Amino acid sequence: MSHANYKVADLALAEQGRLLMDWAESRMPVLMSLREEFRKTRPLAGHRIAGCLHVTKETGVLIRTLRAAGAEVSWSGCNPLSTQDEVAAALAAEGTSIYAWHGLSREEFYWCIERTLDFRPTLTLDDGADLVFTVHSKFPALAREIYGGTEETTTGVQRLRAMGAAGKLLYPIIAVNDAETKWDFDNVYGTGQSSIDGILRATSVMLAGKVFVVCGFGHCGRGVALRARGMGARVIVTEVKATQALKAVLEGFEVMPMDEAARVGDIFCTATGMKDVIVRRHFESMKDGAIVCNTGHYDCEVNLRDLNELARGKRQVRPNNEEYTLADGRRIYLLAQGRLVNLAAAEGHPSEVMDMSFANQFLGLLRLAREGRSMEKRVHDLPREQDEELALRKLRTMGLQIDSLTPEQLAYRADYSAGT
Repeated sequence: MSHANYKVADLALAEQGRLLMDWAESRMPVLMSLREEFRKTRPLAGHRIAGCLHVTKETGVLIRTLRAAGAEVSWSGCNPLSTQDEVAAALAAEGTSIYAWHGLSREEFYWCIERTLDFRPTLTLDDGADLVFTVHSKFPALAREIYGGTEETTTGVQRLRAMGAAGKLLYPIIAVNDAETKWDFDNVYGTGQSSIDGILRATSVMLAGKVFVVCGFGHCGRGVALRARGMGARVIVTEVKATQALKAVLEGFEVMPMDEAARVGDIFCTATGMKDVIVRRHFESMKDGAIVCNTGHYDCEVNLRDLNELARGKRQVRPNNEEYTLADGRRIYLLAQGRLVNLAAAEGHPSEVMDMSFANQFLGLLRLAREGRSMEKRVHDLPREQDEELALRKLRTMGLQIDSLTPEQLAYRADYSAGT
């Protein structure tokens, strides 16, 4: 459904979307406390924020918070299959300028991003850096009005750090992804739970007893491996980095090359951020009935061209589950078209873990609104003190307290002469 300042699938879904966001708000006490704290002072008044982030109920809570702090907001989804149409409809009905619906084509995806730039943002919020790259490649003049931007995910931060190192960034970026309260929680526990959720919704298989291959043992891969093991699977990890492989071994996981894992795996989940992790030779050696999915940002980790060339037939057997029949009769099941299985086939990360990630986003944008004009045009980290404060806030909402160092302990920590 189109309007002057939005395009969504169906505005009639708005009430359902409001209920989803209301539920998420009840699970996100840190972000809600920040909303109440800044509702009166409205530090984002006068700022226009263009966002490119998965349109989920949790994102809806963030957008509501940004608006409560005074910002005008225009939004697009950062993945063609991750938009929850109910939430997009609710946000449009509440007055947010939003261009997002489930099942975008590539052309529609970038059209939506460009519409969010029509109102000339002063701040950007990105997940994967597609919005930032659109500004830099097609609308560089807009960068003169932009104080800065935030980046939510590992893939985007890597791309933007490379861009900053080359001296190509036109405005400062804050790497929200690299905050401890983001990637040690959202990336591990959020990705782990939501990826397993997506696999189960798309397949309804039992994980206990299955050989579950996790490609990549970064934060996201570790989370998937932990949750798969918790469901009773025998977990194999593939890696290209020796230190990460060693961590996986010491966590009790099997480690082997992908060429070996392809022959024994029942379920494969890529979590690397790199293309061509699973390619033709791997498909050729997989078991009949193997299930393949991806939880990395882009759909290039599983080589879909190779799979389609090998297949003599393809059919959808369940929502987000396509059966590819190979020439010898073996069947391979691809979930969510190789896109993010946790968002395309499920609802994304639980609200509780996105609470801290989106609190970091909110505080990062406040900092850029205050200081962005004077910040160097590179990728910046969030301050360590913010991590600690958000973690303390989260613990308090859980009814938990921790110890603190005494004055004597603080003095001991700073006394370099102390020894045996």
